Amino acid sequence: MSVVALGESLGLLVASRIGRLELVPSMDLGFGGAESNVAIGLARLGAPVTWMGRLGDDALGRLIERQLRAEGVAVAATRDPDAPTALMLKERPAAGASAVSYYRAGSAGSRLAPAHLDLARIRDARVLHVTGITAALGDGPRAALDAAIDAARAARTIVSFDVNHRSRLWGAELAVPAYRAIAARADLVFAGEDEAELLTGEREPRAQAAAIAALGPTQVVVKRGADGAAALVEGEWAEQSVFAVQAVDTVGAGDAFVAGYLAELLDDAPLAERLRTAAACGALACTAPGDWESAPDRAAIARLLGGGDPVQR
Repeated sequence: MSVVALGESLGLLVASRIGRLELVPSMDLGFGGAESNVAIGLARLGAPVTWMGRLGDDALGRLIERQLRAEGVAVAATRDPDAPTALMLKERPAAGASAVSYYRAGSAGSRLAPAHLDLARIRDARVLHVTGITAALGDGPRAALDAAIDAARAARTIVSFDVNHRSRLWGAELAVPAYRAIAARADLVFAGEDEAELLTGEREPRAQAAAIAALGPTQVVVKRGADGAAALVEGEWAEQSVFAVQAVDTVGAGDAFVAGYLAELLDDAPLAERLRTAAACGALACTAPGDWESAPDRAAIARLLGGGDPVQR
């Protein structure tokens, strides 16, 4: 009953303090990536999960693999001897604001191809999770994404697709047809409200979900940020409000949300429980800096849902 999360992981440099980047004296080194964020979130919730992708044969690649394994994530990654692991740089120009720059041209992740995949592992999984980021990285990654979905569908592995639109990678005229094609082959689609509007032209969440479901998936989840989330699953409509927390950093909240939903899906939990856990994970992911560092475990979710004392003694 495992999950395979296929996609790109990048090294991450974060400014150590608020201010113009050229005046910041130091950076903190870590890593991130939508699919590996989801993988870590699932592992912390007790779900067996593998991250699959391609890394450079370099220090950043070793850092990413080592940290994923330390978080309980299995790694099925190939190494590219001729291309580096991609890098993203996060600056904090003002309090409560951040800006991210990407250095991924010619990276190992952008050279992912079908031959680099462990298709047997995908066929043996309960869920394959992918995002639109992989499709945006180039022809090779898109071919790998299609091969992974082919293997999953042949084995009746659930295909989970999070749109995760990145306007810096490609424009809507190229992205939308690709997203719609992937959604048509997925069983479960996650989309933010703006992404759902991009795919459908609809502005109301229920209409958005219905339009995406008409493409083929039986489960559609619309992530609505501060307005919560909504889902249309085999004709059943459900809504979930947000949990109030003191937000510090919202980066990675959507990935934590997805991890919570998938963890409950693995346990065959009812829709309301999937959404409640997902919303709790998304909220708790905002309570500390970092892309995945504050993804919660089951105990943290229980404290939030139970309204218990936040001070642990």
